[in-house]
Amino acid sequence: MKQVIVITGASSGFGRLTANALARAGHIVYASMRHTTGRNAAAVADIEEFARDNNVDLRALELDVGSQASVDAAIAQIVAEEGRLDVVMHNAGHMVFGPAEAFTPEQLAELYDVNVLSTQRVNRAALPQLRKQGKGLVVWVSSSSSAGGTPPYLAPYFAAKAGMDAMAVIYARELTRWGIETSIIVPGAFTGGTNHFAHSGRPADQARVAEYEAGPYAGFGEEIMKAFAAIVPEDADASSVADAIVSVVDTPFGKRPFRVHIDPTQDGAEVAFGVIDRVRNEMLHRVGFSDLLKPRVNE
Repeated sequence: MKQVIVITGASSGFGRLTANALARAGHIVYASMRHTTGRNAAAVADIEEFARDNNVDLRALELDVGSQASVDAAIAQIVAEEGRLDVVMHNAGHMVFGPAEAFTPEQLAELYDVNVLSTQRVNRAALPQLRKQGKGLVVWVSSSSSAGGTPPYLAPYFAAKAGMDAMAVIYARELTRWGIETSIIVPGAFTGGTNHFAHSGRPADQARVAEYEAGPYAGFGEEIMKAFAAIVPEDADASSVADAIVSVVDTPFGKRPFRVHIDPTQDGAEVAFGVIDRVRNEMLHRVGFSDLLKPRVNE
């Protein structure tokens, strides 16, 4: 069935790959991003070219996840054009790299805003429509770092993604009775095919960085990057994440998996989340809220 889908942070990386793949699968896809007439104008042109060349319904959409007004306007545009919204995909995010101490509190707040608060802005705009319909799907792009092996120098990013994952889990339980389904996508480390590492931010306090470089952690950042690259298989393909999301969207309502792991490095997140999610589910069974584990079918 053709779905109307909005994806945040779709100018590149997992977002753009998924937008292409979902459009090819026959869905109406809004690939959202900010600065569509400025910094991302080239991405918009590329999306338009892709849509023409492949005869698919893929549309670029101005949406700044850092602005509630922008998010509200974008969701309203989709509903005005299509009369509905079926799938919301939380993909927008940003990575930073460096010793945790060297990041200012303001940097951590900004990172939390992009990776976590942005999902709240989008949900507040989109969920009223999904609840009105009595049916929908929310897809969250999490990270294996939330439960798997984690190297140093990525603490602010890992903390933010863990926060987003926690939000996703609780939101899932608060939406099932509205007939809204949740799938959490858990990619592992992909050093190619995305801009996470290439565009990652750096600490603002370079004096603190210099202290680490002059001490026992001299050259440690380079060591981490080399070690990371060494454990990612050469055939690791970021498009496998997009393929997994297409599979989730195309799965019949009520049958979609709660979590999907795509981890070329096998960092243990699948095992850890298996235990964590089981413990959470058992608690709901114990207190009589088992119905929250499956979306209600609203006729």
